[in-house]
Amino acid sequence: MFCLSKGLSCPLGSVLCGSRDFIEQANRNRKRLGGGMRQAGIIAAAGIVALEQMIDRLADDHANARHLAEQINATVPRLEVDIASVETNMVYVDHTASGLTTAAALERLENVGVIASSRPPRHFRLVPNRHHDRGVIDEALERIRRAMVTAAG
Repeated sequence: MFCLSKGLSCPLGSVLCGSRDFIEQANRNRKRLGGGMRQAGIIAAAGIVALEQMIDRLADDHANARHLAEQINATVPRLEVDIASVETNMVYVDHTASGLTTAAALERLENVGVIASSRPPRHFRLVPNRHHDRGVIDEALERIRRAMVTAAG
């Protein structure tokens, strides 16, 4: 199974793959659990667009995530990213050296217009996507630096 909504920009949906027998069993289980949708064609159409037009541009998201991670390590005091862990568009930032709790770090980021996900006790997550070109990433880096300078007091 894989999700179409993450890097592929589909509003919702996942694809389940397998043998005919596996899919038949999955459909029976789905129906037993009350899963299903009427008029699902519009969702399927969005999934087709995601699969046909969005896959090739995933490399851009991954490159932007790598740039973000490398620049955090190089230019933002008290934050660290394990570069080896940046394999997709998700960047997990360790804020331990900042002395801030995850909630406090997220609040400081939000105050400068950067939204991140909580991964306590030591991390927050940044996720570049198709709406974030290199200019947006560089602007976010400047804002993150500003937030961490504020954290240093």
